[in-house]
Amino acid sequence: MAILSSLSRSQKEAVGLLQVGTFLEYFDLMLYVHMAVLLNDLFFPKTDPKTASVLTAFAFCSTYLLRPFGALFFGYIGDHLGRKTTVIMTTMIMAISCIIMATLPTYAQIGISAAWLVTLCRVAQGLSSMGEVIGAEIYVTEITKPPVRYPAVGLIACASRIGTVVALGVAMLVTTQGFNWRNGFWIGAAIAVVGSVARTRLRETQEFVDMKGRINRAIKEVKERKLEKADKLMALKETLDQQPVNWKTMSAYFAIASGTALSLYFNYIYCGDLLKRLGFSPEAIIYQNFIVSMIEFVGMGGAVFLSYRIHPMKILKFRALLYLPFVCIFPFLLSNSPTASTIFFIQVIGAMIGLGGVPGVAVLVAHFPVFKRFTYISFMYAVSRSLMAVVTSFGLVYLTDYLGSWGLYLILLPVTLSFLWGVTQYEKLENLTQKPFLRSLFDWKSMPPQSSDPIFDRSLNYQKVAEK
Repeated sequence: MAILSSLSRSQKEAVGLLQVGTFLEYFDLMLYVHMAVLLNDLFFPKTDPKTASVLTAFAFCSTYLLRPFGALFFGYIGDHLGRKTTVIMTTMIMAISCIIMATLPTYAQIGISAAWLVTLCRVAQGLSSMGEVIGAEIYVTEITKPPVRYPAVGLIACASRIGTVVALGVAMLVTTQGFNWRNGFWIGAAIAVVGSVARTRLRETQEFVDMKGRINRAIKEVKERKLEKADKLMALKETLDQQPVNWKTMSAYFAIASGTALSLYFNYIYCGDLLKRLGFSPEAIIYQNFIVSMIEFVGMGGAVFLSYRIHPMKILKFRALLYLPFVCIFPFLLSNSPTASTIFFIQVIGAMIGLGGVPGVAVLVAHFPVFKRFTYISFMYAVSRSLMAVVTSFGLVYLTDYLGSWGLYLILLPVTLSFLWGVTQYEKLENLTQKPFLRSLFDWKSMPPQSSDPIFDRSLNYQKVAEK
């Protein structure tokens, strides 16, 4: 990509390795998700349609439920041992889980144990993906500066979507060409191992290494000489390690992150379940989801490209405002015997302008403290995914059962409006607007000539304090 030409050779290599690793990680993660219509019949007992929907929701949620614990674990490693260690560990966990799933007996062979084992594997995959995508995004954010930072970090998300598309491609081979589904997981395991080995070439981000080394050396020197500044430098270390995060920043990040989980489930899982009720075969559902994923990738790539010229928060707000009217008409479209064309239209709208943080991820990351960044971001990301997975999956099953398609309003509207609120809060942090929420929705002031760079500004300030 021409807009990345300003990056150094080492920066380009790091971005490339992280893209490859994220692609491999999400190929493995999404392989089961997009073959769920087939694999759920193999690993879960056959039931009535409503119970089957609940089991599908449970299999989907199992990827997210324990993510907060994984976020705390990988967050600690990322903030204390480094970003590189984390992204290597995540791909190895994914490789192990894929090997287990490739050899796992079906429900017909071992009964309910198959359902529990596949759920545990999905949990492990969810935990590893937690450290993967956050680690890669933080790494690229810390080695680049605006405006090239925005598309560079956005390419990580594009790589995850390519992994999703390829996973759908393998799912199509399984359902249409007789390709053994177990071979798909063997392929996933193999490429996860390759990804782990490739990432050993990464170097820890220089900012992380320099700041850790500078503070540790300063404190060691003061302790050895017993100088008067010992208390001051110890206080400095505590300040660096325990910087507070504004509650509005955390809430805004949570609101934006929640939109992605909603769009993922609604576009692929919920709409896929609707197609199944219309009599679509697993092959037809996977094929339609494959087309939708290609459209989503094109839309994401266009947004990433534009982020070099247009501030990412403006792009997110524009897309969400376009999506809001469609959210209002979706229940009308689904209330009277929806057709396959209607569902495809809803999926395409969600793929092109649905809720999501890309290409604004770098902006979200930059406003968290350096030495707590991995823990805070990964935990908030995990909590948003876990909560929204439960609310959207089980919520949609029961709300639409009692209220029909009108039950969608109770989930889609609040999440979309909270997403817009989160974007306006980050616009204020980026000095793009100072207006209240409602007035700022239609404020299209252009990106400032010099974008704020909290990471490098804070690092410079800490360096000056340490040197004093």
